[in-house]
Amino acid sequence: MANSLTPPTASGPPARTAASIDALVLRWAGIATLAVGVVAVLIGLAASGAGGAIGAAIAVAIVLVFFSIGQLILGSVLRNNPQMAMTVALMTYLVKLGVLFVFIILFADTTLFDTKVFAATVVVCTIAWTSAEVWVFSRTKVLYVEPGGPS
Repeated sequence: MANSLTPPTASGPPARTAASIDALVLRWAGIATLAVGVVAVLIGLAASGAGGAIGAAIAVAIVLVFFSIGQLILGSVLRNNPQMAMTVALMTYLVKLGVLFVFIILFADTTLFDTKVFAATVVVCTIAWTSAEVWVFSRTKVLYVEPGGPS
């Protein structure tokens, strides 16, 4: 089986379903976010000791969980009601960002971990997830209409 993200050939890439796109986004965005998160944990450890590493690790976990849940919700909407996809995508993205910033505000005075490392890791991991998501979508062919389906 060819790599699912190889460049299109003369006959074009195979078309993808919403379920396979979800799997690609979860896999590649998760890997990218985790890789950036590991680097953030190491930088947090070097810059602020154990508190920096803990803050970065918590931030990575929060971003991975929130963005994975958002992708699963969006995938469900794409399969069941594709007309609502853009609305749901924008709403879940806004809710995720809002909740992430609420975490940043809630943890502003904590002494458990370095809050600056936490906040920076949330931002960097969010950018990593979003960039990987854009990368996946830019390299896949998505069927918006099912061939042979009802007209």
